[in-house]
Amino acid sequence: MKILVLNSGSSSLKFQLFDMSKQQMLTSGLLEQVTDHQQAIASMEEMLSNSGCLKSVSELDGIGHRVVHGGEDFHDPVLINDQVLDAIEKLIPLAPLHNPANLTGIKIARMRAPDVPQVAVFDTSFHQNIPEQAYIYALPYTLYEKYKVRRYGFHGTSHRYVAQQAADYMAKKWGKNPAELKLISLHLGNGTSAAAIENGQSIDTSMGMTPLEGLVMGTRCGDIDPAIPFYLARETGMSIQELDDLLNKQSGLKGICEENDMRTIVQLAEQGDYRSELAINIFCYRIKKYIGAYMAALNGIDAIIFTGGIGENSSLIRERACANLQYLGIEINTEKNRQHCRKIQEIQNDSSRIKILVIPTNEELEIAMQSAHIVTNMRGNI
Repeated sequence: MKILVLNSGSSSLKFQLFDMSKQQMLTSGLLEQVTDHQQAIASMEEMLSNSGCLKSVSELDGIGHRVVHGGEDFHDPVLINDQVLDAIEKLIPLAPLHNPANLTGIKIARMRAPDVPQVAVFDTSFHQNIPEQAYIYALPYTLYEKYKVRRYGFHGTSHRYVAQQAADYMAKKWGKNPAELKLISLHLGNGTSAAAIENGQSIDTSMGMTPLEGLVMGTRCGDIDPAIPFYLARETGMSIQELDDLLNKQSGLKGICEENDMRTIVQLAEQGDYRSELAINIFCYRIKKYIGAYMAALNGIDAIIFTGGIGENSSLIRERACANLQYLGIEINTEKNRQHCRKIQEIQNDSSRIKILVIPTNEELEIAMQSAHIVTNMRGNI
């Protein structure tokens, strides 16, 4: 079974082709500075043909599409039809930067491969089981009823993937029952989020109605006093659009030290740059606060998972995020932490009650697996 995974952004198109019999990626590509998605998908088809892995997209068993926002409509991946397209379009106000581009990619792919089953996999769906007490904001309830103002959460595909990887690993190595596992998953990249996971289900997550809430990110501020934008509007005359740009694109690590790449920030901090060191400390302090909060929400945990570009590759961030948490049963092993491995890696001391795992994420493979499952079920029902 060959599944193509598409991630259609506003100015980019990412794709990966998988052989699902081996869960193996056959080829991948990235097209940037895209202004014409139809031309971009035609270029992708040419790249696939030149790779020798696929003669035509008509040979595919399925196409899986990443869709950022599924609102309350989509709790699971879904086979795409006209009704699904209409529902995704109605959700554009919740994700005006992402859903339109995702939708464009889907429509063009359906035109180019009309006989190939296509599946939408939503970033938000993994968090749709969190309880009301975790997703309802302390605002007038009518805003939820009329406008669906609530916590949705994102990075769900990544959190789902690493949680399953952790469950399989801990069941095999430690005899842990996956149905009883309590995990904190930390997806740390340019976008960062935490998830509290029990029995494979998300029960809380740091990102909110939009990806702006929660942990400090590359250019997003994360949690702040919500009155700050009002104060800035009064004192500086900034418009709503300017404030939106400030909080989403000029804040976070970039706002603190003028850099948003953690590798550069660590290098600058090692050279004595004060604000880079401050940015690292703020970034790790916020992670530590969420670890404590989610341990309380879960009534104890079995493991912490680090994933994402920073989570997988920065031993410094992992070390500082776990520092001085021995009283919670979290003891990181410095030597193990500094070893780099592309497989699941344990980095806790033997005396640590809590396992600390570094797990490489693979969102594209997760989308491919979910898409293959939908396609297989569809064929079984024909």
